[in-house]
This record gives sequence, C-alpha cells and structure tokens, in this order.
Amino acid sequence: MAVLSLLALASLALAQTSLDSFFPPASVVGFPGPTPTGNEPFEVATGPAAPAQTDYFPLVRFRPSDEAANGTYDPFAVSFGNLSPALSLPPTTFSPALANSSALIPPQCTLSQVHLLHRHGSRYPTSGSAPAAFGVKVANNTGKFNASGALSFLNTWQYGLGAEILTPFGREQLFDLGVSFRVKYGHLLDAFGNGTLPVFRTTSEDRMLKSALNFAAGFFGIPYEDQYHQSIIIESTGFNNTLAPYETCTNGNNTNGAAGTTATNDWVAIYLKDAAARLTALSGGLQQTSDAYAMQQVCAYDINSLGYSDFCPLFTQAEFQGFEYSFDLGFWYSNFFGAPVAAAEGIGYVQELVSRLTQTPIATHNSTTNSTLDNSAITFPLNQPIYVDASHDTVISAIIVALNFTSLAATGPLPTDHIPANRSFIVSQVAPFGTQLVGQVLNCTSSSGPAQSYIRWLLNDASVPLTNVPGCTADPYGRCLTNTWVSAMRTRIEQVSFANDCLANYTIANVIGANITDGRPPASAVFH
Repeated sequence: MAVLSLLALASLALAQTSLDSFFPPASVVGFPGPTPTGNEPFEVATGPAAPAQTDYFPLVRFRPSDEAANGTYDPFAVSFGNLSPALSLPPTTFSPALANSSALIPPQCTLSQVHLLHRHGSRYPTSGSAPAAFGVKVANNTGKFNASGALSFLNTWQYGLGAEILTPFGREQLFDLGVSFRVKYGHLLDAFGNGTLPVFRTTSEDRMLKSALNFAAGFFGIPYEDQYHQSIIIESTGFNNTLAPYETCTNGNNTNGAAGTTATNDWVAIYLKDAAARLTALSGGLQQTSDAYAMQQVCAYDINSLGYSDFCPLFTQAEFQGFEYSFDLGFWYSNFFGAPVAAAEGIGYVQELVSRLTQTPIATHNSTTNSTLDNSAITFPLNQPIYVDASHDTVISAIIVALNFTSLAATGPLPTDHIPANRSFIVSQVAPFGTQLVGQVLNCTSSSGPAQSYIRWLLNDASVPLTNVPGCTADPYGRCLTNTWVSAMRTRIEQVSFANDCLANYTIANVIGANITDGRPPASAVFH
C-alpha cells in the first residue's frame, strides 16, 4: 500500500512538472520591453496636501438597525476597536493645538530619517476566541431552535472563518501601506547608496511575516527579495523580542495583566442587556449576553474576512458605540496606561529607538531587547534613513505608553459602567488593523539660529503632542528637539524597570480601582 502511495505521489509530481513546462517564467520567456526607472517620490515634501486613507474598499458599509437611510455613522470605521481598519485621523484628534499639522514636512524643514512601526493587517479571529465558540454552539443546537425575523438566517448559518492568519483585505492593507509609504518617503532610499540594502523587521508569526512581505511588495514592487533584508525575529515563549514583548513578561500573562478582560465583561453585561433580550426572543431561546457579544464580534470579523455580515444590522448605533468601548476598556487595563506592565513591555523598543537615533549600540540589555540581534550591525544597523518594524496592536499600545504619549491618557482611567464623554483614548484610533506610528526626524532652520534636528510623531497621520515630555515645548507641528526628546527617553528608560514590573512577584488587589495612569505597578502593589 505504501509503495502504491509513493508511486501515486511520484506520478502526480511528474504530471505537475510536465504542466509547469508549459508556463515558463519571465526569465525564460524574455522580451520584457523598456524598463527605465523614474525619480523616487517624496510626497510629504512636494505635495500640496497630505494624502489620506479614507476608505476600506472593497468591504461593504452597513447601517445599524436604527439608522436612517441617509445616516452618516459608520460603525466599522469608528466603533470596531482594534478590529477597525486604519484610516487617517483628523489633525486635531490628539490636540486642538495641532490643527495645522499633517504628514507634510513643516515649513523650513527637511526630512532626514523616518521610523515606521505598523500593525499587521486584518486577520481572522484568534484560536479559541468567542466567534468560533459561538459557531460551535449554533452547530450543536441546529434543529433545537427556530430563529425568526432579522435573525432567521441563523437557522441555516454555518461558521466559516479561519484563524490567526491575514484575510484578503489584510493583505491589501499592507500592500497599500507599502505603496503609500514609498510615495511619501521613497526619496530617502537614495541616501542608502553603495549597494547597501535596508533591513526591515517583523516577527515569525504567520500574519506578521505575511504582513511584512505584503508591505515589501507594495513598497519595493515585485520581485522585492533582492531589494532589502527581512529580519524575522522569533515570536515564542522565552525569546527576547521587542515586537512581541509579552513572550517574556510574566506579569503580563497572569492576573496582573488580565484586568482588561474583567472590565470588558462588566461593561458587556450592561450595554448589551437590551440586545440580549431582543435577540433571545428572535432566536427561540439560544441567546445569552455573551452570545450577543460574540455576534458583534462575528459581525466585525465577517466584514474583515468576507466583506459583509448579516449579524451587523442586528445592533443599534448605541450598541456599536458600546462595542467600541468594550475594546477601550480591555486595552486600557491590560495594554495601555491603566495596565501595570504596559510601560515595561514597551520600553525595549524605546531603547532601540534611542540607539538608532544616536547611532549608539545598546549598552545594557535589561528588557526585551535581543542582544544577539541588536548587537549586530548587520541585523540592527544604526545608520538607516528608513526603518520599518511590524508588530501587534497590544505591543504598539504598550510602546505608546513607554514613549510617554500621555495626551492619550489625559482623561484618566475608564469607568466600567458608562461611556465618558470626550475620552482621550479610543482603540480604533490607536491600534486598528494596519495602524501606523511614524516618527519623522527633521532638520529645521529659523531666523534666530542655525538648523537644528527635531523629531515628531504621527499616529495614523495625526500629530501626537509631545508637550508632556520633559523639555519639549508647544509646537504647531508637534516637534521637539531631537536631543531633548532623546534625553527624556533616556530618563524614561531609567525609570521603567522591566525586572520589577514584568518579573517581580507582586499582587494588586484591584487593578481597575488602582487608578493607574502611567502603565506601571501602583503604590498599592504588594511585593512578595
């Protein structure tokens, strides 16, 4: 039997080889036609206005159940938390004082370096998540309920989503991000010279690697393999990796890091109470509040994966606003300024930024930095005009905390029983699929003195104010003197202890009630 199987496989391989001969590669066919290359684009310096990402084609917009036909509210764009697509934010998103700022290079400035930290693209649900569990529940109860009205589709519905990997839309997002980044910053490639190739970084997880490769295809064009070096850092327990720091942060994976789940569950029981009752009546008794929340998640993943979902029109505008807030709570208390380990998980990346900006190797590896890779000028070069790193939503959130972007925490801890007005932290603005944090290093002149180096940060095209960073003053474009900013980050690195926050044995009686606003263990933490 085994011999027959081997023969069958050999025959199949032979047939495939025979078929392949009918489709020779371009290198064999030849005749490529003219292939001259034009000048590198530099849209942020030459464009009359900053380009903006404003849509999520080809996904289909839906309306909440209570929205009028001419309504303008778009839940997918603004209320799906980290499951929303990255779109360009208005310039005043993080400060009204930055109304005239954009991705365009400020007047009297030139760009010398750009740093991009981006999230992977749209993905399927993670393994064992609520949508998959809901799919199993429906399958196990098929024939035992009779859904009606707007929920009648559930009688024949089957769960069909994958897990973990990029969706087709996710691949598009990263390809488009690569194209847009080349159009904005391609001119900086001319500064490499001497046959030096850029080194971009990602992690080994499938969706991370595929995101990086789709970005490369958009940025460099196909074939891209010989145009840059892709550093793939292992993402697994015990491996130091600033792009996946939770793998070595013990306290981020125990009760100290789980407060976000508790906060989310408390809120879900409140905002979906009416929806659960409404859907229970339509489902013939299948519903629970947790099922209603799973349905909202299926809605989000369906749109990201399949383009549309019958689950989405089941919910009202207020219920989708509650949906967004459930993500805000989860991130605030587990990954953002309200989490006791957030600063520690993000501080390794800040160490790498300072190393790159000062062209100085990291002296002490006391966080999540990888000494093997970061001590090598080959895998961690310090003289690139363009840096590109791919990471996760939770990690980018933690890095923002480590960078001390405190304007995003201005309104303080989030309550679990209502949505506060004008809150400063909204996950769909900070960590949607394909989110991008861009650091621009500028040389700016003025009438009062010689040119000086400045740095500023843009989160999804909106400038982040740096006025809360020690030494940085108010600036209409969000700039801070590079030396001043680096000095403040060095102080931040000294203040944040990875060993203490991530590895020490301590308990916090109530993370949600501890009033944490700096991403570090509170004074009430009990160390053992």
